[in-house]
Amino acid sequence: MAYTWVLSPRREVLHHRSAGSGRRSTPEQPMRPPRQPYRVAAILAVLVLSAGVLTGCGSGRAAPPAVPTAPAPLTPSATTVLSTDLASGDHNISFTVDGTTTYGTLHIPAHAPGSRLPAALLLPGSGPTDRDGNQPRLSPGTLAELARLMGDDGIATLRYDKYGTGLTGLGAYTDKAATLDLGAYVRQAEAAYRFLASRSTTDPHRLLLAGHDEGAVIALEAVRTARPAPAGLALLQPQDERLLDLVTLRLDRQLDTDVAAGRIDADQAAAVKESIAQGVADLRAGGTADTTDMPAQTAAVFEDFNSSAAYVRTADAVHPPDPAGQVPAGARAMVTCGTADADLPCSTTGPLVAALAAAGTTGPGLVTLPDVDHLLRPARAQAGTTALAPAAQRAVHDFDTLWSGRGA
Repeated sequence: MAYTWVLSPRREVLHHRSAGSGRRSTPEQPMRPPRQPYRVAAILAVLVLSAGVLTGCGSGRAAPPAVPTAPAPLTPSATTVLSTDLASGDHNISFTVDGTTTYGTLHIPAHAPGSRLPAALLLPGSGPTDRDGNQPRLSPGTLAELARLMGDDGIATLRYDKYGTGLTGLGAYTDKAATLDLGAYVRQAEAAYRFLASRSTTDPHRLLLAGHDEGAVIALEAVRTARPAPAGLALLQPQDERLLDLVTLRLDRQLDTDVAAGRIDADQAAAVKESIAQGVADLRAGGTADTTDMPAQTAAVFEDFNSSAAYVRTADAVHPPDPAGQVPAGARAMVTCGTADADLPCSTTGPLVAALAAAGTTGPGLVTLPDVDHLLRPARAQAGTTALAPAAQRAVHDFDTLWSGRGA
């Protein structure tokens, strides 16, 4: 059984595909099309660089992985009104915006017939991060785990493959990836929110946005136009600086680490920092970064920025505390930071938290997660760990109970 609903204002087409009434649907499996370079996915790859990569004197990580191109869109077998009664479980859905069909998973927890549920849109982090929170060579399952936890608390969730990932691929941007900008990702999120709000099982007074890392910036941009206005906003290990300021912070900290470890001397580090600062200034001025005097891997980072200039400039133009200051008053906001988060340290969250408070949002506010890393896992978690850290699980549960009514 398949359903299609056409929204005329933006010519978006929303599809729902399920395994049939009363049966749990089977998640769509990504196809294996040819791979191609995807420069936009590299924008924040620098945040997870290993020691020595900036000066070419360590093992480091290779260039950002390529991601699949978009497969042919799935064609619904029927066109009718959107289903008014979805069974509990996972449902494969899709919606079309800006000429691209976006694929995702709608999870409906067990509920009484005819009841309306609180519902959250889950927004992924930076790079080629799919609906489950996974990348080609990194599979923490962050969003899949969030969906499971929130579902256990009685909250419906929608998560999707953003541009360049999973079944969605690059879509209409396949031959023009360099033109992808922040606005395209925000419009994609806005369409997903409208899809979620349209469900007959969704309570319009208990709609939530939950964004991890870069997904928090997308959430802050989308919340201003979202209707009905979200009741809650969860910013999980959020990007809280301008993009290029965050990049500079991370690269400079790594250089300081290299100096302390004796991999380079202070004069070399100072020269690299100067070239990074100049590259940032050039990009902000509308030009391209000169990588001539940069070490190889640092140069590769800025070459990716040069080829993704549309995204870099539009993303860097957003200072997250600014949209945070425009969140509707009365919304309940939570900001998490992990004490073991090497990418976005707790020391940078102050302006974002203050802006949310000044906008008239209410608690929980800032929630510090002891010994939790950027992916919401326990610090020093081994590769392949998917379970969220207990402190992160408690924070999510406490946030959920504000709307679900399910206590500890």
